[in-house]
Amino acid sequence: QVQLVESGGGLVQDGASLRLSCAAFGRTFSSYAMGWFRQAPGKEREFVAAIGWSGDTYDVDLVKGRFTISRDNAKNTVYLQMNSLKPEDTAVYYCAADFWPRRNAQTMAAALEYRYWGQGTQVTASS
Repeated sequence: QVQLVESGGGLVQDGASLRLSCAAFGRTFSSYAMGWFRQAPGKEREFVAAIGWSGDTYDVDLVKGRFTISRDNAKNTVYLQMNSLKPEDTAVYYCAADFWPRRNAQTMAAALEYRYWGQGTQVTASS
């Protein structure tokens, strides 16, 4: 059974940094794309960033230059480094993993592209 477990969320001040981790169990994801989404209260879940099987990345303009997605295949883990956090970044952040192997990050911006999801971790940036 595949399981994705996020960690690293918390309450921080405006401008602070956090690093989210997503550890995968039950399957080796080195050949699969993975991504991060977020959902703020009263809003739809939105794409944040993805990393392809070969390490290519793709993210949205709202986080460009502030957030960085990366992966450590030896640890079967994907990370989201978040710098210069703003109150509008406050949301539950979800990790997701692809079902089909060897896909690039640019094809992974839609939630329906992912088969596996974590339970989410809360990130709150206060002003």
